[in-house]
Amino acid sequence: MSLCKSFGKDKVIFATKEDHSTPSTVELPPPQPQPGLISEAGEINWGCPCLGGMATGPCGVEFRDAFSCFHYSEADPKGSDCYDAFKTMQDCFTKYPAVYNKSGGADDPDDNDMDLPDIEGMGETPENSTPSNEVEKKEN
Repeated sequence: MSLCKSFGKDKVIFATKEDHSTPSTVELPPPQPQPGLISEAGEINWGCPCLGGMATGPCGVEFRDAFSCFHYSEADPKGSDCYDAFKTMQDCFTKYPAVYNKSGGADDPDDNDMDLPDIEGMGETPENSTPSNEVEKKEN
């Protein structure tokens, strides 16, 4: 037999061994599907953990601009009209190598090749994705 006492907003329940001897009759609701990168309405979910903080980091604005441009692009090939947005994003990434360089550091100070996040095809079907060589890195 359980004993229950209320203390303001809290409730303390004392359970006996007999209370735990029978299976619970509590029914949990079915799990709700977790939202992905692209909502059913086609909107970008900036809070998706799959972005790894890219949307909120020091170059979050630049990342959101470039990714939005690509996602909503109607150009052929898709995203070909987003070069300037991706260039701006990459320029920002070079200002924060400790955050955006996946290799962990640059041994060669002349090496400006940043490891960009792999956003190719995020939320896109393979038939609609843009090849990664559409936006080329500027060579020095």
